[in-house]
Amino acid sequence: MSTPSERGFSPRVFSGIQPTGNLHLGNYLGAIRKFVELQASHDCIFCVVDLHALTAQLVQDDLVSQTRQIAAAFIASGIDPEKHIVFNQSRVPGHAELAWIFNCVARIGWMNRMTQFKDKAGRDRENASLGLLAYPSLMAADILLYRGTHVPVGDDQKQHLELARDIAAKFNNDFSGRIEALELGVPMRMGEEDVNGYFPLTEPLIEGPATRVMSLKDGSKKMSKSDPSDLSRINLTDDADTIARKIRKAKTDPLPLPGDVEGLAGRPEADNLVGIYAALKGVTKAEAIRDQGGRQFSEFKPALAELAVEVLGPVTAEMRRIMGDPAEIDRVLARGGERANEIAGTTMRDVKRIVGLLDD
Repeated sequence: MSTPSERGFSPRVFSGIQPTGNLHLGNYLGAIRKFVELQASHDCIFCVVDLHALTAQLVQDDLVSQTRQIAAAFIASGIDPEKHIVFNQSRVPGHAELAWIFNCVARIGWMNRMTQFKDKAGRDRENASLGLLAYPSLMAADILLYRGTHVPVGDDQKQHLELARDIAAKFNNDFSGRIEALELGVPMRMGEEDVNGYFPLTEPLIEGPATRVMSLKDGSKKMSKSDPSDLSRINLTDDADTIARKIRKAKTDPLPLPGDVEGLAGRPEADNLVGIYAALKGVTKAEAIRDQGGRQFSEFKPALAELAVEVLGPVTAEMRRIMGDPAEIDRVLARGGERANEIAGTTMRDVKRIVGLLDD
């Protein structure tokens, strides 16, 4: 199957982060730093997905502040809000509008198969919110509202992107005749059929080896904003002393670091700390082991802490400076919202014509 750009869609990257809890090292290495790199080669839209945050917790203590913090992290890390679009999701009504149409396109069976829903709903699925069940439909709308052709994804989001592709394909197929009659789409080959597609079948964007950062307290669990222990993560707002203390207290085993990368097998905490060191230094784990292999953790942890402070310190300082001027953050998000609305408005006008909704 051809790529979206080969089918006539302009290449565009969309990605977003939920404003829930403190941003941490995993968010930075696994997502934000990659966002910065993508700016050089792609037209990018970066979104603070505040509507998604309501699926995790309806009543938030300070959603506004958390939204500003994500925006500040984007900018402090090097994302340029003038060349690219940075905004918060709720400023653009098209996200909710398109999500409702996609709710009518998607099938309940598709949603029930989503592993994240099963994990987050737990055993009491009947008491989960409808928003949590329909979360992937809103995510599809986030991407396709801008006819996004590529999305940088981690392992935990691949299934959602596959669903977005399924929704786009079903919409294109169900409305193929209208899309052709209105001259709004491009010819696409889907399976054995030629259809006129309005939405691209978004592709995952994988840039180099994935950086999967695990908890400092349990190397088998992903570093998380929702972990009750603050010692489990390094927050982007942590100062140098806090970073050093958290790394010093990080769980390890009694053995020294191995002499080769194969020696990390079966040692999740050692593997995690070496992986963090490698990601911060911009090298492979094998190269990190060649640099640090054989050292006791009492020697390795100070070196890791020094490196973490060196890399994160400038980002933290710039975040604090930006957060000190909330009005400027709001200006950036408002301007980004205006630019996003221009694109989204065109999409929604087209979609309403395709579906048959009366819209002046």
